[in-house]
Amino acid sequence: MADEARGYLIRQFETASKLTSFHLDGLTTKECLWLPSRKGLHVHQVPDGRWRADWPDHEGYDVGPPSIAWLTWHLGFWWSMVLDHSFGRGTLSRENVLWPGNADDVREWLGRLQGRWRVVLEQVTDEELRSAQRTRWPFQDRPFGDVIAWVNVELTKNAAEIGYARFLYAVSTG
Repeated sequence: MADEARGYLIRQFETASKLTSFHLDGLTTKECLWLPSRKGLHVHQVPDGRWRADWPDHEGYDVGPPSIAWLTWHLGFWWSMVLDHSFGRGTLSRENVLWPGNADDVREWLGRLQGRWRVVLEQVTDEELRSAQRTRWPFQDRPFGDVIAWVNVELTKNAAEIGYARFLYAVSTG
């Protein structure tokens, strides 16, 4: 049964990955840095040249719509966190995850994370799917299969948000 569940999770991930790639293909840095509203989550270049992301105090609609840069940062943030906390030292924090600075580097960064995650999916055992041993972020004491399912949902959600923002950008700029 778990082997069958692993297959479902992998196929679901492949679908989410295709949707993400569709919305990242052709993405420009100008689109990333466009602000869809006067208020919303974004990234900011700090004096040392690195890009830091805003962090909301709450998740209400009045925070405003995020920029594509923020959405791509958020995708890389949670994926980096899951990989580090499940398979690494477990010391990565939000403050250590920076936005790459341009659309090409975003695609490269997210592609590396996707590749690392694909290896996890191909190597995860039935026992690991049922075990909570690797489940340390974003929740604990749940089967690791729940983390994999959560990654698939988050990836799909972030891809849809990026796509929607690209539609808004396209019609707002002519």
